[in-house]
Amino acid sequence: MLIPGIRRLAAVSALVLFCGAPAAAQGIALVRDAEIEVLIRDYADPIFAAAGLDPQSIRIHLVSDDRLNAFVAGGQRIFIHTGLLIEARHPGQVISVIAHEAGHIAGGHLMRLQDELRNAEAKSIVAFVLGTAAAIAAGDPRVAGAVTVAGQQVALSTLLRYSRAQESAADLAALKYLDQTGQSAQGMLEFLQLMAGREAFAGGRENPYLRTHPLSRDRLAAIASHLSLSRYSAAPPPTELVARHARMRAKLVGFSNRLDDVLRIYPEADDGVSGRYARAIAYFRRGEIDRALPLIDTLLAEHPTDPYFHELKGQMLFENGRVGEALAPYAEAVRLAPGMPLLRIEFAQVAIELNDADLLPEATRHLTEALRKEPRMGMGWRLLVIAYGRQGEIGSMTLAQAELALLRGEREQAKSLAERAERALPQGSPAWLRAQDIRGQLD
Repeated sequence: MLIPGIRRLAAVSALVLFCGAPAAAQGIALVRDAEIEVLIRDYADPIFAAAGLDPQSIRIHLVSDDRLNAFVAGGQRIFIHTGLLIEARHPGQVISVIAHEAGHIAGGHLMRLQDELRNAEAKSIVAFVLGTAAAIAAGDPRVAGAVTVAGQQVALSTLLRYSRAQESAADLAALKYLDQTGQSAQGMLEFLQLMAGREAFAGGRENPYLRTHPLSRDRLAAIASHLSLSRYSAAPPPTELVARHARMRAKLVGFSNRLDDVLRIYPEADDGVSGRYARAIAYFRRGEIDRALPLIDTLLAEHPTDPYFHELKGQMLFENGRVGEALAPYAEAVRLAPGMPLLRIEFAQVAIELNDADLLPEATRHLTEALRKEPRMGMGWRLLVIAYGRQGEIGSMTLAQAELALLRGEREQAKSLAERAERALPQGSPAWLRAQDIRGQLD
């Protein structure tokens, strides 16, 4: 887990928190994790296709927050709290939430959002949404202005107070998508019943999902009626997804709870994959590496081709100062899952940390490939600046600096760096052309 303020080059790690630097966004963190992202995509993409949406055009963000919530904001972006993923007992509950949010996107329910919010960075959107939820809870729209970065006067009802008609429409769309993909709506009913129970228990104070998605008896009745008629009502989630869901929950529990709490949920007697996974993470986070490594080694002995177990072992070693030993597990993770940009960046970070000139070309190759797929990953550009700089490739280093400045919205700095890169790079090369593109984009 990445903690801001680590003096050495911070690990991207198996579970990464990108925390917002602006004061207004303090406390907001977006989680990046290759294993969890792949699973959520496997949940979501069939639903998006059923909704007539392009899965590649929809960005899914994980918010490090233990509250149960999910929402659509900033155009085609879905935000899911880790608390929801932990609480969901099976894939169907998460899939139903995604289907509901897809219904909002397909229905154009957010078309009235201001352009600046639609184009805002993910952390700014989260800050706005959380601030708006706080304003609703307080009954005072002025609260939003104190805790958001998207502006004080955006109408709260535009983003969060969907009409019940919109919620019902999103429910009906979700039920259709679930049927089209051969999945049961039982998880949808279970999730809304869980939310209603939480709302009643908390006296209406602690349930952001129901503030953003008003619940009515009619909505529950409509879902129950659908279940009585749908041919897929008894369809179980695929066994493979159930196992992966359990691993995801264990991973999140291990990273987000104290050791005592993890051991209560996954006691030592639990010898299953999820139990050992959670305990390995919890011992690692506690600094008990001698107890963590044997657990991950047992998992690797049983599942030698699992890239995420190799990734976790690499993280354990790296963050305990055993950088040289961390390289091999990260390399194996990349070999097993070459399509995952996060894994490539993790390998490159370890290689750069080792300060071995022979490893720099390979690190550069991994970073370039990762950024080709995810060009908005700031960590990758920062590492690429270091890699090129150590190899004396000044033109390429300056271009990477320009890309990073562009990503941060530092237009003048990006333009200046692009001009310098253009002068230093071979004329007509792809990098030279990219420098021209950046300069032209900012003229």
